[in-house]
Amino acid sequence: MKRRVGIILAVILAAVAVAAIVLGNREPDQPQATVVRGVIGSEKKPFFDDPRVKAAFARQGLRVEVDTAGSRQIVTDVDLSRYAFAFPSSVPAAEQIKNDRGATTTYSPFYSPMAVATFEPIAGLLVKAGLLRDSGKGYQILDIKKYLDIVSKGTRWDQIPGNSEYPARKRVLLTTTDIRTSNSAAMYLSAIGYVANGDDVPTSDAQISKIAPVLAPAVLDQGFAESSSEASFDDYLALGAGKTPMLVVYEAQYLAHVFAGDGAIKPDMRLVYPSPTVLSKHTLVPLAEPGNRVGELLTKDPELQALAAAYGFRTTDPKAFDDLVAKTKAPAASGLVDVVEPPTYERLDRLITTIDSARP
Repeated sequence: MKRRVGIILAVILAAVAVAAIVLGNREPDQPQATVVRGVIGSEKKPFFDDPRVKAAFARQGLRVEVDTAGSRQIVTDVDLSRYAFAFPSSVPAAEQIKNDRGATTTYSPFYSPMAVATFEPIAGLLVKAGLLRDSGKGYQILDIKKYLDIVSKGTRWDQIPGNSEYPARKRVLLTTTDIRTSNSAAMYLSAIGYVANGDDVPTSDAQISKIAPVLAPAVLDQGFAESSSEASFDDYLALGAGKTPMLVVYEAQYLAHVFAGDGAIKPDMRLVYPSPTVLSKHTLVPLAEPGNRVGELLTKDPELQALAAAYGFRTTDPKAFDDLVAKTKAPAASGLVDVVEPPTYERLDRLITTIDSARP
């Protein structure tokens, strides 16, 4: 009997000790966390996975959990009833979600220009071919009109005069993600579509029908395309110019590694800017009240804004981003002016489906 009492007492004491440890580890003024689930573009996952970001939300009583999908997939394929917020990478996708779900507001806490990640030997060839020029402001500009001329001729790398650095037989094409699923590819299509449409945003079905055959080779002749921007950028970092000589990226993807100084960006890697380019405005759509709180914090909380800048995003307060550029001597463009708007979601979707219908 005494032995049984002793065992029971030991179990009780152990339970009390565990409870004391748990309670002791909880910050006394930290509120009970509310779980908030969201679906986001894949390029933002490293930001949401950062323990500092998680801790910043936790101090506001939130535990934010995210799933990823291509921004266009978020509009067309994802069951949004499971989430408190959707966070695609562009205004057109966000506006479509807002309309479809009857949301009343959106938040755009940060943005990123579309850019091109390439390599020094490739950049040299692009200069020779007349596609790449110096901005006079410390960065290089890829001329989209001249690029489309090269695409229309079917030019291959080994046909560029004086090319001994990269005599590949494949076509001179920018690599993108899949236009059917990914926002970065859709934003690229917006930029080249603007140029093909006589330097104007396509606004009619007639214009779409006219420019789609011009743009199709730039998209379809790439071959296989990754469904997410995170996967394609990982290939660029790991596999080099042999796999991906030129990749359409969010500027933030490249600069995040420069700011972190993690060694992922090698000395021969280069970041250049297309002219024109498009700003990818990462726009959060609240689908339930906790999602509204996430949008407010991302937009207004100084700590979260600073952490977003550390991941290469430009925020409404440019100081944190500018300080990181100055500190790391990052190759970030300042004063971008050749920036165009994407078409409406309906027009962009029509352009994508028209090009996709020409797929073999």
